[in-house]
Amino acid sequence: MKNILIVFKKELRTYFNSPIAYVVITLFLLLCGYFFIVPLFVVGQASVRHVMDLFPLLSLFFVPAITMRLLSEEMKSGTIELLYTMPMKEEEIIIGKYLSGAALFGMCVVATVFYPIMLSLIGKVDWGQAMGSYVGAILLGCMFSAAGIFSSSITKNQIISFITGFVICFIFFIIGQTVPFLPPFLAKTVSFIGVTSHIENFNRGVIDSRDIMYFLSVSAFFLYCTLAVMKTKK
Repeated sequence: MKNILIVFKKELRTYFNSPIAYVVITLFLLLCGYFFIVPLFVVGQASVRHVMDLFPLLSLFFVPAITMRLLSEEMKSGTIELLYTMPMKEEEIIIGKYLSGAALFGMCVVATVFYPIMLSLIGKVDWGQAMGSYVGAILLGCMFSAAGIFSSSITKNQIISFITGFVICFIFFIIGQTVPFLPPFLAKTVSFIGVTSHIENFNRGVIDSRDIMYFLSVSAFFLYCTLAVMKTKK
């Protein structure tokens, strides 16, 4: 845990010592703020559901952008060899970097808690539903961060890493959208593979252990794949 924490702090510090963290958080809040303000002041609908529904779509773009540099930059600059000479295991390096990317996206999500708090001053907020949506968004961010660091491990080019990460996340996202067009014997399996049904449960305020295990299992799978790739390259 000590080595993981060292890598985690180092990567998080790198984010905030450069414009990356500030640009990501600012853009994320601006987009969420737009979809919060428009229904509130233009349509006259006091709801944060529009913001909650936006989280999965935003994570498709923001998470790969956050994670694309985690390993590819180390390989391109040659500093990955320096990491290997330190008394750290590959899995400690990977987990530390992964947690830093997931933490940055988590900060973006948590920063939007301001919107339901502000809304509660002028109307009624279903906090159970809101908290369920936030838990789901953070778990989704963890899953996409694992896919993103896997993409970062297979190439030295950050643009290719971003595109690969986006495609992987988009596949999981779009699979769930195809369920209404599938025959019944396929719909249940495809629905479980895609993220849509799991996120919808959280957005309804339902926190099911099966949905939590889904996100954790897929995250663990991509982290294992990342470890396998890094061991092969080493």
